[in-house]
Amino acid sequence: MQTGPSPAELAQPDWTGPSLSPSRAGDFKTCPLLFRFRTIDRIPEQPTADQTRGTLVHAVLERLYDLPAAERTPAAAVDLVAPSWERLLAENPDLTSIFETPTGDDGGTPAEVLVEVQPGERPVAGVDDFLASAKALLEGYFTLEDPQRLEPAEREQLISTVVDDRLRLRGFVDRLDVSPDGQIRVVDYKTGGAPREAFEAKALFQLKFYALVLWRTRGVVPRVLRLIYLKDVEVCDYSPDVEELQRFERTVLALAKAIEAATAARDFRPQPSKLCGWCSHKALCPAFGGTPPPYPEVVPAQRAAAPVLVEADQNLA
Repeated sequence: MQTGPSPAELAQPDWTGPSLSPSRAGDFKTCPLLFRFRTIDRIPEQPTADQTRGTLVHAVLERLYDLPAAERTPAAAVDLVAPSWERLLAENPDLTSIFETPTGDDGGTPAEVLVEVQPGERPVAGVDDFLASAKALLEGYFTLEDPQRLEPAEREQLISTVVDDRLRLRGFVDRLDVSPDGQIRVVDYKTGGAPREAFEAKALFQLKFYALVLWRTRGVVPRVLRLIYLKDVEVCDYSPDVEELQRFERTVLALAKAIEAATAARDFRPQPSKLCGWCSHKALCPAFGGTPPPYPEVVPAQRAAAPVLVEADQNLA
């Protein structure tokens, strides 16, 4: 059973060519200008309460599987919330800023910091409500899976491969389950609602990205790609095949080529969509009357060739 990076993954420490992660690939597909803001300009983004809650819940689920199987109970998961939150704050004290909301333009009462809630649910404001909403998501997890019966092969695992001898694909997978006969299930936790319309394609793109890397490095097409939607208490399973992953590989290579062309031309155009409502950079976007900052004149060689960085996906969808 493979429980760590494959030889192909370990053979890439000195790779200096372009790299692509599912997050940055998704950014370019969604909006080339968003890709530029995040990857070339590197404009800081304030984490939202929703995003921070996702990070917290992921941390708890990872620690849950550190416990002996018999101790992986709903109560144990809830008990892990507070210490996991304290650990996140110690690593990034700026997370407290999600609860520091400015007053309105009229100087009135500060707006509440909200995380996404279902119709009829009480809005979430303040750290106590925030932690309670994380606990509610974790309690729902136990209706979808029984962690006492699971022994993940790998958790929060970096996977990586080079395709076509010119592009490295890398990403972090929440969980890999491997059966005794070697079949792989890729599991990704989502703390937002199940995707609808434009969001669905984004979620499947991420999963296929992981499946392609695993197939190329380990010689096995994952049997199941599983999305666990904790908010909606819903599981979505998808099974790819070799032909689909071959097509997807061609798609990724074409996407990388488009990124290289846009970088060479310094041409990253906005692509307005329903997702604009969640964008942190609307004030700089021409589609909303803004002006992007001047294009950076000094771009490191790797970013100039293909300015794509690897980062842990925060599973914000």
